[in-house]
Amino acid sequence: MLNKAYRTYLDDAPADASRRAFLKVSAVAGGGMMLALTLPLAAEAAASYLGPEQKNLPELNAFIRIAPDGVVTIMAKNPEIGQGIKTMLPMLIAEELDVDWKDVRIEQADSDPARYGAQFAGGSFATPMNYDPQRRTGAAARQMLIAAAAQTWKCSVADCATQAGQVQHMPTGRKLDYGALAATACTLPPPALAKVELKDPKDYRIIGKATPGVDNPLIVSGQPLYGIDVQRPGMLYAVFQKAPVFGAKVSSANLDEIARLPGVRHAFVVEGGTDLSALLPGVAIVADSWWQAQKARRALKVVWADHPTARQSSAGFAAQAEALSKQPAQAVIRKDGDAPAALASAAKVVEASYAYPFLAHVPMEPMNCTAEVTPGRIEIWAPTQNPDAGRQLVAQMLGIKLPPSPGPFGPPPSGPPPKPEPGTPEIVIHITRSGGGFGRRLSSDFMVEAVWIAKQVGKPVKLVWDRTDDVQHDMYRPAGFHYFKGGLDGSGKLIALHDHFITFSRDGQPAASADMGSTEFPGRILENCLYESSSIPLGVPTGPLRAPGSNALAFVFQSFMDELAHAGGRDPIQFQLELLGEPRELPAPPGRSPFGPQPQFNTGRMRGVVELVAEKSGWGKGALPARTGMGFACYYSHLGYFAEVAKVRVDEDGTVHPLKVWMAVDVGRQIINPTGADNQVVGACIDGIGAALHQAITIDGGRVVQTNFGDYPLIRMNEAPIVEVHWKITDNPPTGLGEPALPPAIPALTNAIFAATGKRVRSLPIDKSLLKV
Repeated sequence: MLNKAYRTYLDDAPADASRRAFLKVSAVAGGGMMLALTLPLAAEAAASYLGPEQKNLPELNAFIRIAPDGVVTIMAKNPEIGQGIKTMLPMLIAEELDVDWKDVRIEQADSDPARYGAQFAGGSFATPMNYDPQRRTGAAARQMLIAAAAQTWKCSVADCATQAGQVQHMPTGRKLDYGALAATACTLPPPALAKVELKDPKDYRIIGKATPGVDNPLIVSGQPLYGIDVQRPGMLYAVFQKAPVFGAKVSSANLDEIARLPGVRHAFVVEGGTDLSALLPGVAIVADSWWQAQKARRALKVVWADHPTARQSSAGFAAQAEALSKQPAQAVIRKDGDAPAALASAAKVVEASYAYPFLAHVPMEPMNCTAEVTPGRIEIWAPTQNPDAGRQLVAQMLGIKLPPSPGPFGPPPSGPPPKPEPGTPEIVIHITRSGGGFGRRLSSDFMVEAVWIAKQVGKPVKLVWDRTDDVQHDMYRPAGFHYFKGGLDGSGKLIALHDHFITFSRDGQPAASADMGSTEFPGRILENCLYESSSIPLGVPTGPLRAPGSNALAFVFQSFMDELAHAGGRDPIQFQLELLGEPRELPAPPGRSPFGPQPQFNTGRMRGVVELVAEKSGWGKGALPARTGMGFACYYSHLGYFAEVAKVRVDEDGTVHPLKVWMAVDVGRQIINPTGADNQVVGACIDGIGAALHQAITIDGGRVVQTNFGDYPLIRMNEAPIVEVHWKITDNPPTGLGEPALPPAIPALTNAIFAATGKRVRSLPIDKSLLKV
C-alpha cells in the first residue's frame, strides 16, 4: 500500500488553478475525471481533447480519464511503430496512479503539439524525455484522489493510502474506488508537478514487469489498426508514379488511355517541386479500388524529362571517393594533437579503407496515407513517426500559413502559442499504428502526395505505395567511405588515428544523415586524433535509418579497432579496455540535446558492459571448431552503452552462419517493460546482422536498381542467431532501447568472420565469394 503525506500538496496548491497549475482537471460527462499534464511555463492551448465545452486547457503531454466504474483511460501520445511505446508510456502513468493494469484502457492520441508537446517516434528519445513527466502525471492524480477521499471522510490525508484503484482509510479500513472519487477530485486544485511524491521503485507493481503490447490481441486477430486499414465513406484509391530518376518531370503520358480503363476516375500529372523530401513530379491515378488503380498503372506510359541526377551511380561514387581520398580533405571534424607526426614516428602503421552502401528501410507496411480535403479542413490518417512535420509540410505545399513549430526537439513555449490567422484551414492528423518505421516515416512525402491528390479530386483518397515504390523512392541511409591510418607503438598500443571520411552533400550542405560527429570513439580519448571529411554532390534522397549515422560508423570504427588490435598482437577486448582507461566522464560536445546539455561519455559505464559481455560469452576460453570464430564490438549511441560478442561459422563456400550473439546493456536504473525491452534489443541486433549479410541499394543512371525483396532481401528466421541479453543496472536515468543495440552487432559479426577465416570484411554487404576456401 501507499501512504503518502499530502500536506505539501495542500500547502502548495495554487490559488488560481486555471492560471498557474501544472495540471488541468476537468469533469467528464457521467461523473468521471480528466487530468491533463502541463510542463512548467507551458501555454494555454486551444479546445480540450474532450470537446468544445472544455476550453483553454494548458499544453498537454498526457491525459488521464477516470470513469465512474473505475476504468482508467490513458492517452498514448507518441506514434506506435512497433517499438512498444503505446504500452510503455502508459505503464509509467498507471504505476504512479496506483491502478491495476487490467483496469487501464489505452487510446492513441491525435497529433496536437499545442496540447501534447513533442509527439514523434525516433532517436530512442521517448524514455529519457517522458520517464519523469509521465510518472508525475500519475502521481499527481493519485494525490488528488487521496484528497478527495479525505474530504469525503472528513479526515486527514495522512490517514489515507491507495492500492489498486482504491483509496483506503487506514484507521477504519473504509475504502472508496477511484471512480466514486473522480467527480470530487476534479473540483480540487491540482498539485505542482515538481513537488509530487513518487513511489519507491521497490513498490512498483507495473514498471519493471513483463507486459504484453496493448494492441497484441487486435494484431493477431487481424483487426484494423494500421494506416493501410483506414476506410472513409465515399473513399477512392490512388497510386502515384514518380520518375525512376529522382525529381525528373513528366514530359508526356498516355492519360486519355488510362482514364478510359475500368474503375479509373481520374488520371493527371502532378507538377511537384524539387525538394526530394516533399511533393515530387509524377502521375496520379485514382480509381474505385486500389487494384483497379494499380492495374491501370501497369498500362501507364510516361516520357520523363532529362535530369542531372541521371549521371550519378554507385560505381561513380566509389571512383570519386577513391580520388578524393588521395587529395587534401575539405573539412576538419576533429583535431587533437598531431596525428600526422605521431603516425610518422609510429612503430607500425595500419592503413585500411572501408565502405558501406545506401540502404532502404522496407517496413512491412508500405507508405500509405488517407486524406480528405474540405473547405476549412484537411483531415489526414497516416502511419507517421513525425506527425507535426507532416502538418507543416502539407501547409507549406498548400500555401497555408501556420504558426511556427519548434519541431520534436524544440523548447516548450514560454507564453501562449501563436494563433493561426482567421480563416486558416485546420489540418487534423490522426496517428494510426505503423507497420514498422525504422526512420522512414519521419519523412512526410507520402502524406503530401495523398493530400494533393485528394484536393484535386474532391473526395477522400487513400494512397497506397507498392513495394517497388517503397524500395525505389525511399529516404536512403547514405553510403560512405572511410580511409583510415592508425599508428601503434612498439607494445601494440594505439598512439594515433586518422580518418578521411568521404560522404555526400546536397546544395553545399551534408546530405541528410550523412555527417559524422566529432566524438566517435576513440575521439576524446586518443592524444593524436584527426577526423576529416570530403563530400560528393548527391541527387539521391537520404534520411535517418534505425540508429542513424551510428549504424554505419560503428561498423567502420569498431572493425578498424579490431584490425589494430590484431596488428599489435593484442586481444581485441583488452585493447579497447586499455583505450577506455579508468572510469571517468569525458568532455561533452558543445550544444544541447533535446533534453538538456549534451550527454557526457562515461568510460566506466562502457567498461562495465565490455567486461560483462566478455564474462558471459566466455571470451578467450576454450578452442573453437575450424572456421568458427568470435568477434567483439562496443558502441555508445542514443545514451545507451552496448557491448556485443558474435559467434559465427563460415562454410567453405563462404556462407556465413551467425550462431549466437551475447549482448551487455547499460541503459540506466530501470527497465520499464522487460518484454518490450528484450524485443527491441534482440530485434535491433538481428536487423543489423540482416543488413550486413544481404542489403545494398545500388544507384545506376540516377535510379535505384533494386525493386523488391527478391533483390533486396531481409534476414530469414533460419539465419537469425540466438541473442542472449544481459542487463547491467546502474544508477543513471533510464534511456531508450529501439536503436543502440544495432550498431555494434555489425562489427561484432564481421570481426567474428575475421576470427573464423583470417579474412577482413571492409565493405558491406558481406561478399561470400571473398570468404571461400
